[in-house]
Amino acid sequence: MSSLVHKALKAGIATITLDSPPNRNALSVRLLGDLEYQLNWALGEPDVRVIVLTGTGPVFCSGADLKEQRVTPAQGAADAPVTASFPEILGLLWESPKPVICRLNGTARAGGLGLVAACDLAIAPLTASFAFTEVRLGVVPAMIAVPVLRRLDPRAAGEYLLTGEVFDAPRAVEIGLLNRAVPHDELDATVARYAEMLVKGGPEALAITKRMVREIPEMPFEEGLRRMAALSAERFTSEEGQEGIAAFMEKRPPKWTV
Repeated sequence: MSSLVHKALKAGIATITLDSPPNRNALSVRLLGDLEYQLNWALGEPDVRVIVLTGTGPVFCSGADLKEQRVTPAQGAADAPVTASFPEILGLLWESPKPVICRLNGTARAGGLGLVAACDLAIAPLTASFAFTEVRLGVVPAMIAVPVLRRLDPRAAGEYLLTGEVFDAPRAVEIGLLNRAVPHDELDATVARYAEMLVKGGPEALAITKRMVREIPEMPFEEGLRRMAALSAERFTSEEGQEGIAAFMEKRPPKWTV
């Protein structure tokens, strides 16, 4: 049985592709298992510096595979396959020490928006549309709320999670779901530009900066200054920091450059 998620590696950039277009890359148990496997490969492969998550066909991800979610009353919540490895996947994307770019090949719905929100950067074509459709099915956007509510403007989050209304790519940028919305023929060049900038960063520095971006807003101001002063000194004196400074002074690429 062929995998529903494929990988490719070039110049330090691993591209992981959802490849189940007949069901619009729905989050089936099989696709989730394949995706978890490929993400773990990318995270464990030393040659991977940046991860790009994308899909095939006109839809990036339509959310949960509803055909798998039908259970009898006798089965109950414990037997519902909706979770499968989805929490682990969202955690892998969110906590990844390597930057993750979501390259949306098209529209996303429901659980697919959890993947988008869990990535560090998200770029979509202007033609893409989005919706949190869960409430219209009588379910809730529970798991995806964890990354989504960390991205979206609170007013917008309430609006779209409650109504299930479809919104376009420019609006997705406005409310914080996307970084960029571009014409489809500019999508690959835009993603490549971001990926090429990211591979220039020191691997340790990127991992620490990812955590810093998320943790500092939650810190009391004075505590943040104390902790960041210590971190700054630590990084300037680190092997990676010293290599970066030496490379700059000597007008050469640092050793971590692919």
